[in-house]
Amino acid sequence: MTSRFSRRTLVRGSLGVTTAGALAALGAVGAEGAPRPGTLPTDAEIYGVTTKDPLISQRADPWITQPVGGTYYFTGSVPEYDRLVVRGASTIEGLSTAEESVIWRRPASGKMGGHIWAPELHRIGGKWYIYFAAGDAGEVFRIRTYVMESALDDPRDPAGWTLKGQLATEWDGFTLDATSFHHRGKQYLVWAQSEPEIAVNSSLYIAAMANPWTLGSKPTRIATPTLSWEILGYRVNEGPAVIIRNGRVFLTFSASATDARYAVGLLTADAKADLLKRESWVKTPDPVFVTNEKTERYGPGHNSFTVAEDGKTDVLVYHARDYRDITGDPLYDPNRHTRVQKLYWHEDGTPLFGIPVGDGGPIVRLSPSDAPRWFVRHTGDAVKTEKAPRDLEATQFRFVKAADGTETIQSVDEPTKFVTITGTTVALSTTGTPVTRVAARGGVSIRVSAGLYLQHTSGTLTVSDKATAFILS
Repeated sequence: MTSRFSRRTLVRGSLGVTTAGALAALGAVGAEGAPRPGTLPTDAEIYGVTTKDPLISQRADPWITQPVGGTYYFTGSVPEYDRLVVRGASTIEGLSTAEESVIWRRPASGKMGGHIWAPELHRIGGKWYIYFAAGDAGEVFRIRTYVMESALDDPRDPAGWTLKGQLATEWDGFTLDATSFHHRGKQYLVWAQSEPEIAVNSSLYIAAMANPWTLGSKPTRIATPTLSWEILGYRVNEGPAVIIRNGRVFLTFSASATDARYAVGLLTADAKADLLKRESWVKTPDPVFVTNEKTERYGPGHNSFTVAEDGKTDVLVYHARDYRDITGDPLYDPNRHTRVQKLYWHEDGTPLFGIPVGDGGPIVRLSPSDAPRWFVRHTGDAVKTEKAPRDLEATQFRFVKAADGTETIQSVDEPTKFVTITGTTVALSTTGTPVTRVAARGGVSIRVSAGLYLQHTSGTLTVSDKATAFILS
């Protein structure tokens, strides 16, 4: 970048909606013209999230805290369903190799001696709490929710943990996947449960909390599986997770069987609404995050959210397999791996989940600096620009380096295809055209050959001796 622009100015953050003023400023300085020398941020700096995939092998239902005292903490289900584990690291990627501490093991018999599922780690009132689901020995699917507490600063220390007991709900029935969040002075619990009067496996409920292990209000059912994508194999709404942004409370959840049909849905409430009223919540009709054959990620779900090391980039945490076919009950297939990727935001303030991005390096989106609310995207094999598209995956690309220093531009959702220039036509094909990025006014220009560059004009991409500067975001 030239010295006139900071990285923060040129690389748009992901935590909220970019202001019109900032976009106008970028547009004003991003006129077309010859490239100028400068220093480019790396794609990893632009993307802001580790691309190590999987982040942690054989850990399902992953939960990563926001950093506490400079440390991220992780917990999740182990394939043996027999213990609670916690690991910590100063970076998200560091969790991959961090030592794992067993902070509790199920008893050999009796209550909580069965399946141990889906722990979540929360810092509430200066103490640590783990919410987890447990069955009983001899009746492993008699699942109920339990709470552990630790007053120690480090949740990896087993000595700090004590069992507070079962978290009692309205009905003594199948209960799991509790999550807690604080909003407008109240602590809430959201969980999945089988209600006796409803013929589904589990619905979602919310209640205020009297303390971290006790409900303080009657539960409200806010979602039940009725849509076609929620009832594949099982009738399930489970795995809730909350992120509050842009004046709204977004609550993700997972649905259907735990194989490749597993998918993530979305509930939304106004941040000022009464969250204990069912009518405050609106369910998005279609799933927001699903299996993708082309990136070979199957059954993405039971997600959580954290924030990247820059303190502002939102991160989607989830599990998925890298194969479709499973022998036997998918519940006992061990290869649901923890994965992370960047969570984007549309200019209207709603989240863009895209697709499970699969293998590869950091991801960028390209906006012409003369139209910074527009993004380079593909429709089929045609490549153009479009204003604020909602199909995030069509706007995501990776620059893949070649031995000679040039790069090809790989499509994220069509990973076998690359941007190809034929004459002045820009399209996707299996053979990409080598390009070179050059620092330019307002971003980078993309040189396709000596004296020729990608040019943007009114939504069309072509090749010209006049370079368009593209903002990388």
